[in-house]
This record gives sequence, structure tokens and C-alpha cells, in this order.
Amino acid sequence: MAYYLGLDTSNYTSSVALYNSQTRQVIQQKKLLPVKQGTLGLRQSDAVFAHVKQLGALVRELMAQESVRLDGVGVSVRPRDQEGSYMPCFLVGELVAESIASVCGIQISRFSHQAGHIAAALFSAGQLGLLGQRFAAFHLSGGTTECLLVQPDPQWIFSVELAAQSLDLKAGQAVDRVGRMLGLPFPAGRQLEALALQSERRFRIRPAMKGRDCSLSGIQNQCERMQKAGEPACDIALFCIESILAVVDRMTEQIRESEGNLPVIYSGGVMSNRIIRERITGKYGGFFAEPQFSSDNAAGISILAMLAQTGGAPK
Repeated sequence: MAYYLGLDTSNYTSSVALYNSQTRQVIQQKKLLPVKQGTLGLRQSDAVFAHVKQLGALVRELMAQESVRLDGVGVSVRPRDQEGSYMPCFLVGELVAESIASVCGIQISRFSHQAGHIAAALFSAGQLGLLGQRFAAFHLSGGTTECLLVQPDPQWIFSVELAAQSLDLKAGQAVDRVGRMLGLPFPAGRQLEALALQSERRFRIRPAMKGRDCSLSGIQNQCERMQKAGEPACDIALFCIESILAVVDRMTEQIRESEGNLPVIYSGGVMSNRIIRERITGKYGGFFAEPQFSSDNAAGISILAMLAQTGGAPK
């Protein structure tokens, strides 16, 4: 058996994963970082400390599930594949990965958190073969709202080109800010979705676009106005989600218009929302990750480590 370990220490979650390259299966362990009620995330110093406290236990739990000899290790070391992309929390995962690689005498491969999201979504959707061709990838999370054009790269497996983005608030930030306003715990995605599913309202939303790019700051403002007007929480939750849906819809439409009928993959925690997934899949037939592979995870990193270290063709 050939096993590849992946580690990801984002600003939301500590996660580790094992990819079995023979069975093509992933097992993973992950744990949200502790966030006080009523706050929106952690300071980087607190995130680093939280990862230090919980990452070791996650690795032990993961390795106890399988009797393995590691063939390689991968780790996310930056948020995105762009110059200057950096967050201190990723140093924890890199330090652990370097230690494991040194002790085990195995190769280490470094990737971006965003690349891991894309790979995990492709794996979950059964579309790893897309890594051999050009496709579009949406990544919507607390720190990112982007559409990327992805193409094969002989050195990095794939490279990305920014095609569209939010010019202000990110989709995950909108979800969490509206969630806090409604008294939901952080991160608020699952609870906001559950609340929205109770609504019977119908909204016609015109997204705020500037060319391919979007603006999401108006979502929070409108939700605050709805709350002051005494509108039900479930309607406010649905408005927030459908506003993000309207943006994703329009951005997908524009990418298809300008780039042709490219395959489209949707990743990131916001894309685990059932309302968004069902509407977009029905209209465009895009590929979505299952929720456990859409939110922050190390699965994609473990798969990328295997591909980088063996030169194996994606399947």
C-alpha cells in the first residue's frame, strides 16, 4: 500500500488526511479551531496556538486507523498561489510536515490551501481527470471569493489564472456576519442554511457586478435593514444565501460566455450550501464536492502530494 499524508492548518480548521494511492480512498480527521460565541474568527496568534494544541492529536487519531508506512507528505503553506499570499497559521502544518518527512525519510511537497480545495473537490466529484485539461474553478470561503481558470502545469500539476473575484466582502464573510447578526455560532454556514430552508419567501436579486467581478458588501447592509424592519430570521438567512447564489450564477454565466463551455468545479466552505448547489447544478451541470470535501480539509493536499511525488496521471 502506498500512503500519502496531507496536512492543512487554515484559519478555521486543523485537518489531516491519508490518501491510499492503490485503493484511491481518503480517510481524514479534522477539528474546527475554537472561536468564542459572538466573534468572527481568530487572531492569527490565537489560530497558531490552537493548531499547536490540536494538530498532534489529529495525526495520532488518523494514523491509529491504519497500519501504514508513509511514502510521502504534503502540506498547505499559503492561502493562494499568488505572490505575497501568506498567513502564519500555515507555519504549524509546515513544521509538522517537515518533522515527519525528516524522521520518516520521505519527500515533502508544498501547496496552497486553495490548490488543496480544488483537488479535494475534483476527487469528491470523481473528476480528477480534469487536471489534464483546462477548466474553471470557483473557490468561495471566508477568505476568498474567486473564479479561476485552471490548466495543466508540468511542474506544479496545475496553474491558476484569476478570472473573477469579489472586490470587497468575501462570500464566507457575508455568511458569518449575517449569522452573527442572527445569533448563530461561528462559522455560521450550516446553521444559516438550516434557517433559510424554513423560509417560504421568493426573492428576485440582481447581483452587483463590475465586469466579471462582483461586490458583496451590500448583502450585509440589506440584511441589517431587513432585521430592523422586523422581518423573520429565516427570510434574512435566505436572502443572504440567494444573494451569493445570484453572484455565482452571473459569474458562471460570464465565464461560459467568454471562455466557452468549460467544465466548472465549485469548492470552498460556502459551496457546501445545498440551496446554491442544487440551483447551480440544475442550470449549469457544474461539479460540486461533498460537504466533507468542500469545507476546509487536507484531502486534496494528500492527493496532490501523491501526484507531485510519483508523476502519476490523475484519474
